[in-house]
Amino acid sequence: MPSDQSVPTERTDDATDGTDATAVAIPVIGSHEVADPPEWALLQRDLLAASEQAALEFVDRYARPDGTLPWRESWPGMDGSDDPYEGFQGLPMLYLLGGRSELLALARRQWDAITWQWTEYGQIHREFDAYYDWMHHGEANNLLYLLALADPTSVKERRRAVRFAGFYTGEDPEAANYDPVRRLIRSPLTGSRGPRFTVTAEDWSTHREVLDNYPPPFEDLPGVTGPTCPWTDDATYAHILERMNARMTRGDVPLNLTATSLLTHAYLFTGDVRYRDWVLDYRAAWRERAERNGGLLPDNVGPDDVIGQFMDGAWWGGYYGWRWPHGAHQILEAVAIACTNGVLLGGTLSQLDLIRSQLDALWDLGQDTVDGRIVPHRHVDSGWTDYRRPDARVPVTCWSLSHAAEDLERVLRLPGSAEWGTPTDRIAKANGAANSEHWFAYVRGANPDYPGQILATNQRQLRDRLDRIRSDDGDPAEWDVHHWQDMSPVFAEGLVQTMLGAPLHVYHGGLQFATVRYFDHLARRPGLPPDVAALVEHVDASSATVHLVNCGVDEGREVVVQAGGFGEHHFESVTVLGSREDPDGNAGYDPGDNPGQVAVDSRWLRVSLGPGGRIRLRVSLGPGGRIRLRLSMRRFANDPSYDTPWVARSDQPALIRSRDLSEFGG
Repeated sequence: MPSDQSVPTERTDDATDGTDATAVAIPVIGSHEVADPPEWALLQRDLLAASEQAALEFVDRYARPDGTLPWRESWPGMDGSDDPYEGFQGLPMLYLLGGRSELLALARRQWDAITWQWTEYGQIHREFDAYYDWMHHGEANNLLYLLALADPTSVKERRRAVRFAGFYTGEDPEAANYDPVRRLIRSPLTGSRGPRFTVTAEDWSTHREVLDNYPPPFEDLPGVTGPTCPWTDDATYAHILERMNARMTRGDVPLNLTATSLLTHAYLFTGDVRYRDWVLDYRAAWRERAERNGGLLPDNVGPDDVIGQFMDGAWWGGYYGWRWPHGAHQILEAVAIACTNGVLLGGTLSQLDLIRSQLDALWDLGQDTVDGRIVPHRHVDSGWTDYRRPDARVPVTCWSLSHAAEDLERVLRLPGSAEWGTPTDRIAKANGAANSEHWFAYVRGANPDYPGQILATNQRQLRDRLDRIRSDDGDPAEWDVHHWQDMSPVFAEGLVQTMLGAPLHVYHGGLQFATVRYFDHLARRPGLPPDVAALVEHVDASSATVHLVNCGVDEGREVVVQAGGFGEHHFESVTVLGSREDPDGNAGYDPGDNPGQVAVDSRWLRVSLGPGGRIRLRVSLGPGGRIRLRLSMRRFANDPSYDTPWVARSDQPALIRSRDLSEFGG
């Protein structure tokens, strides 16, 4: 650890950047080069501006002035509250990248209004789903997590984070979702009312028509031979519910690993080690279950932590498990979420061992074809089935955190990897990640035109979506519950990839990781300042190359660059590079004024911030200025948090707590 005798080695701000409690002097690097902005920079600023305007139009079209959504008078069943949250998650994402402040205000308004509206419908209780599965909790919570990144000073958001985490730590008697002795979540269906051990016909009522198109959830349903299952047939529906309550609703499933994001969210706000320990212990519990099952993750354990306890000993067949249509995709996502959260909180890449082992196990079960290797995605009573090409998103996510050779190999072995690099027009669910593999190819040296191409692709998708919005004249009472996410005009994948040097977050509840993150020094807020564009050109295990451009011609800008999305990384040195557009590699810097390499004294920064301090660099850009930096860093060296350069966890006011009436019988 750095010592208290740290001293700065480079020029710093005249004034410290922070409050008296958290003052931190930030090394300054100035840009002397002035040139026309490159195409990618103009495209990035254009997309951000167009996205801002489209988001405002979207909100104006689909929400009332108080944020409530013009829709139906009633909505039954346990499903549906996640979907409107998903539709508006683009608002805080744009803000934290540098969008206008109005977006943050609208994002808060929409979260509050949707929470109120679905409380009235009956799905939400105490601002959280009363009971549902963690695929849907994860989708809903994307908005919550992005709001925290956008503004960690919110007292309400911090209090919610602690309260919601209490639903899974055993602290909340109304939500006894967790068994700390056996380290298991007690049901696949949990929430603010606790575990749901018995589902009713009403719980699944809004899903029946949709599920008619899916395979049977059980293989012993009377009269159902597949390939689909008639949920809308009342007799079949009764058989399904009876089997669910007997076999599926008690005990733990891998999908619940997604809950680690909620506990990580609470840790990032508070630094309370109880939340960190919960995440690491719960991931470890599932690793032990995989070891008990010969290495492959079982998809169900009973309340006694017995694999297949209510499945006649079968390790497959659980809720959102190997038998379900989602199969490997949903299981691998949940495991990846838990493992990446483990790396963030534990600081060691060994936390990835569980997801690595599952990717390898499926790969070993695969088959070689003329089109490349295919792997099984589902397991039924007769064995493995549903052989398909493996999806690149989870392996790329793992590599983007570790940059380890073994994770690189898991990506490069995928069929078609040699042809990656050109973005696709495919639109993923709720505008989620569709080009992770092409971003991976770019930051490893393929297709230098990729940044401009992905930004232009997202711009086209935005325009097409706006056309749909402007011609959407249907009756709101007839809209599907997915209407808002299907109509959202925010396509942020290109912005995230180019600015943050990372893939878009794992959709069903993953946190948004980043190689670097930016703050506006003058405005003291998250995101790039006006006119500034940023491109992470290269990332490896110990450095990142970042190109910053001031597209404006009138005003200078100052950017604070943070190591990691949560300050988890640690800058060691900064090398000023030549402009890529300059064949001589000379960016026009005066070595006497601003040396090409700056040694960042981590010990000095530790003194400024106290234990676990992070290093930030303030970059000064004159009108039309640009600068390329190679940022040498140690990854996962710092205690992660939602801290900004100006506000730390220690600055936050005490949490508001409710009255205690227990001694009075209350």
